[in-house]
Amino acid sequence: MKKKAVIFISDRGSNSIAILNAIKDGYLKNLEISMIIADNRNASGLKKAKKAGFNANFVYAGTKKSKFSERGVENYLNLIHKIKPDYIFLAGFMRIIPERIIQSVKYVLNIHPSLLPSFKGLNVQKQALDYGVKISGCTVHFVDTNVDNGPIIIQRVVPVFDNDTVEILSQRILKEEHKAYPEAIWLLINNKIGIRDRIVEIVE
Repeated sequence: MKKKAVIFISDRGSNSIAILNAIKDGYLKNLEISMIIADNRNASGLKKAKKAGFNANFVYAGTKKSKFSERGVENYLNLIHKIKPDYIFLAGFMRIIPERIIQSVKYVLNIHPSLLPSFKGLNVQKQALDYGVKISGCTVHFVDTNVDNGPIIIQRVVPVFDNDTVEILSQRILKEEHKAYPEAIWLLINNKIGIRDRIVEIVE
């Protein structure tokens, strides 16, 4: 039986498109995306998803960019209770997920454009360049109530060059994000993941 998921986005949602493409290509054949939900009515990812034939909608989450309002939490929970997804996948969703939403599904996954636990939060590539790191990358992790903190599933590494700008480094990392997220989801939906304390073990 297929697993069901919803995807939360805030803007372009390029990782949501990578997930949808992986479904169309048959890589994630055991997954159904029930809805793509944006907290921004002008999110370009909404238009892309609708054009690709997927159910995509704006849902009000609150006036503050980083947090849900109480009404926003209820809006999202009402949808989740109707859809009954197994998972929530965050793809460039810029709000902290309240515990009530996390607990409403089996797992919430997120992708972050750094090698966690380094450089949490916003402006990640600028943080990395300012710190002078020689490698960077992306992390797919389970979501808990702390920002960019949950158990790590997959990380991918990219080099950092002396002439990199934020934009150049961001694009290099984004290419790896589009590979890492579908891979992590494949492991999850095919029951290849075990969690011991906060250590994720890949089951052969």
